[in-house]
Amino acid sequence: MLEEQAFDPELHDRADFSCGVPALDEYFHRFAAQHGRKGVSTVFVLVDSASPRLVLGYYTLSAAQVDVTQLSEADRKKLPRFPVPCFRMGRLACWADRHGQGLGKLLIACAVDRCLHARRQIAAFALIVDAKDDDAQAFYRHYGFTPCADAPLTLYLPLASDR
Repeated sequence: MLEEQAFDPELHDRADFSCGVPALDEYFHRFAAQHGRKGVSTVFVLVDSASPRLVLGYYTLSAAQVDVTQLSEADRKKLPRFPVPCFRMGRLACWADRHGQGLGKLLIACAVDRCLHARRQIAAFALIVDAKDDDAQAFYRHYGFTPCADAPLTLYLPLASDR
């Protein structure tokens, strides 16, 4: 059974993780644990409960804000005229051998669920992502993310249910 867990460098094997994107692999191998300790980002991993050391994918979350002028007109109308708080999913990666099996969709769902739970205690308007390229942008758009006005590779997904 697949499950999301907080990344534990003592438990989860990161040395063999490979998603096929060198920058995402290097981040997980070299910086994930350090960024977690320093409070820069929190890493969550997807594992099979039968093999919990093997990381099938990961994503990171951190605090963020977005200038209201970057949002769609419909979203801007409902918000104050200053930067609004958000969550940022800075990285998302899946094991290269598992591409096309829905793990990315599952990781996004886990991130959104985690943000919705956190939103009960800490205000945040949306989940922001930084797409690495046009293919990644298309992936996020497929799941309902909207590009920011001046930075189309930065996308957001409102978390409010009253849209």
